[in-house]
Amino acid sequence: MKIFTAEKIRLADVFTIKNEPISSILLMERAAQKCIDWISVNCKKHNRFAVFCGTGNNGGDGFAIARMLYLKGFDVDVFVDPHNEKISDDAHINYKRLKEISGISIHDFTKIDSIQIDCETVIIDALFGTGLSRKLEGNFSQLIEKLNDFKHIKISIDLPSGLFADQILEKDQIIFKADYTLSFQFWKRSFLHPETGKFIGKVIILDIGLSKDFINKTQTDYFVIDDETIEEIFKPRDNFAHKGTYGKAIIAAGSYGKMGAAVLATKSVLKTGAGLTFTVAPNCGYEILQSNCPEAMFISGGDKYLEKIEIQKQSVYGIGPGLGTDILTKKALLEFLKQTSEPILLDADALNMIAENKENISLVPEKSVITPHPKEFERLFGSTENSFERLELAIKKANELQIYIVLKDHHTQIITPEGRVFYNITGNAGLAKGGSGDILTGIITSLLAQKYSQKNACILGVWLHGKAADFAAEKFSKESMLPTDVIDELGNAFLYLNKKVTTRL
Repeated sequence: MKIFTAEKIRLADVFTIKNEPISSILLMERAAQKCIDWISVNCKKHNRFAVFCGTGNNGGDGFAIARMLYLKGFDVDVFVDPHNEKISDDAHINYKRLKEISGISIHDFTKIDSIQIDCETVIIDALFGTGLSRKLEGNFSQLIEKLNDFKHIKISIDLPSGLFADQILEKDQIIFKADYTLSFQFWKRSFLHPETGKFIGKVIILDIGLSKDFINKTQTDYFVIDDETIEEIFKPRDNFAHKGTYGKAIIAAGSYGKMGAAVLATKSVLKTGAGLTFTVAPNCGYEILQSNCPEAMFISGGDKYLEKIEIQKQSVYGIGPGLGTDILTKKALLEFLKQTSEPILLDADALNMIAENKENISLVPEKSVITPHPKEFERLFGSTENSFERLELAIKKANELQIYIVLKDHHTQIITPEGRVFYNITGNAGLAKGGSGDILTGIITSLLAQKYSQKNACILGVWLHGKAADFAAEKFSKESMLPTDVIDELGNAFLYLNKKVTTRL
């Protein structure tokens, strides 16, 4: 799914109005009806709503939603700023329609302290949406601070008020903190970064019928990885295939006391379907690996630490989990990088050793994949002020080095050498445990061995990792799920995906 800026979303509205054709007020009505459809299903236990409306089109959505809620039998209170006479044309039309209904109370929101809002009331924020261009101040800022103190269920229409769609927050910015955000047609970039995403709650994307022609033809470098994207990438297993069809994956991992990382990465390669799986590891991990991963073949690389990584033809290497940073291991890694020209995957300690000398990054072959978490990224490329700036730096470095960067985060970002960014929306906080990154290394390495392109291996790999984690969280909870539970759920992630593809066919 494409991610558009607030300006491109506005142009999508304009194009739809002109070419469907549909009037702007009817498009607003359609958007409001989509919100009502969701609210009617998901807020059945609540019969009272307090709708806070601004003077722009987001406020117009709010007026229409309030009217429709009342006509469905809900009790509705509407809160407005009566002193602001600058109101958009469509918002004014819906405000007039609202005032004609005697059963809806309209209040001055500056007097909210004198109005009792029942604890079971659902609060709906329709103050600004994407129409905001500057930091909130004055009465609006004070109002949102008060609403944030309420323990009520809170729903934002399109975008929490005070938040920008495409950029980082200003210092001390006041933002409405929603439990749900009903977003029209598109994800916004601010939903997907930790500094801003904490305000949006659960995102619900509502298709309001904006022009598919406009969406298809309009360019963007930002995307959300949705099921449709994955279905286009995924290649079901060929009934007449053999082990040679699905490639040879080699995991170089482990050191004394850190063999668990090698086991997790190796198991993940196996579970993701590589034809042949090898693990290059120190001899201290031989029994551990042969006992836990009998399907994989062991290659000795040293005693307690990895001291050599030999190049094998027609193989894909995933290097890094649990390697440690012993001087002999570092020497072996750098020697390997100097000798190979084939794309590889680098993670964890491999990245930490490369980061010890900034010139080492130039040894990474073009089209390789690196999978740093934020601290590893910082060691490699330098510090940034926030995740938006970190992503911009990642785009720059991916282009300079002609590599793929999998920037791990709550919504992991895959950055291509061409500067395209794909945000992942599967996964959960249960992955915030040691070992989760080792699993991702194994998954992507396995997909690369199976001849997925680097871009598609990264996109599918991150999605599978997150989807398996979601299944694990459903069974065990985010708190108790283990990295091994995620590996075990990879089978269910593939079953889910195969069912989707089979149904489509």
